[in-house]
Amino acid sequence: MTAISIIAVLFLIAALAILSRIAVVVPQQTAVVVERLGRFSGILRPGFHVLVPFVDVVRYRFSLKEIAIDVAEQVCITRDNVQVRVDGVVYLKVMDPERAAYGVHDYTFAIVQLAQTTLRSEMGKIDLDRSFEERAHINTALVQELDKASEPWGIKVLRYELRNIAPPQDVLEAMEKQMRAEREKRATILTSEGERDARINAAEGLKQQAIKESEGRRQQQVNESEGAAQAIESIARSTAQGLREVAQAARIEGGKDAISLRLAEAYITQFGAIAKQSTTLVVPANAADPASMLATAGRIFAAANTVTQGDAKVP
Repeated sequence: MTAISIIAVLFLIAALAILSRIAVVVPQQTAVVVERLGRFSGILRPGFHVLVPFVDVVRYRFSLKEIAIDVAEQVCITRDNVQVRVDGVVYLKVMDPERAAYGVHDYTFAIVQLAQTTLRSEMGKIDLDRSFEERAHINTALVQELDKASEPWGIKVLRYELRNIAPPQDVLEAMEKQMRAEREKRATILTSEGERDARINAAEGLKQQAIKESEGRRQQQVNESEGAAQAIESIARSTAQGLREVAQAARIEGGKDAISLRLAEAYITQFGAIAKQSTTLVVPANAADPASMLATAGRIFAAANTVTQGDAKVP
């Protein structure tokens, strides 16, 4: 190989090295910070760019995608002086590559440290029993604090998620006993409330039964009294109707004689019945005179007929 060939090869190698330094291809969702003679020159966006050789230098490369950074587990002390081990994940995004390059030396390390200190502060404000139910509040408070601190660095903290809250083993055992006692307490309360409701329902049933029975008895008495009243009224009406018919029969020819005969027969019948039922007999003075007995019955009938006619004339 001649000297000219060697020089040509060396020249080609140098040209390729220079081209590799001055020709830059920036991928999508990537930002490249370029310095010119040690000073910030600009930010290269996605595409093909050519730099000034030996003047422009690519100093930083940033991904503009959302980044998830693990926050290592640490020990925090709650407001009721219980040590818990807590870890999480912070999600962030580079918004200004220039400030991210020159505002902080290592923004991921800085944000992780800030997240840990802020988390210890927030955990110290709440009790252990509320730490599990206040996860959303803790996440929101951390995002606000981290976003406020990272704004000068050109970083946007999108969200923070607590992954684990691990109390010591003895605290876990105490919490388990407390939960078991609480469940037993609720079970006892529910059992007593069920028994109380059952007694109340039974008493209410007996009360309703007594009310229904008393109402039934009252309705029965009302019905019986109404039936008796209707029976008495019916008997009275039947008696009145019979008396009216007897009075009408007495007005026709031979009616009085027939009634007198009927009264005499009844008189004799009842007199004989009294004699059979009693050993002592009170005999009227005119018992041996049937005509006198018929006359007495006739006078009674006449008096009754007079009263009936008087009643019939009353409007």
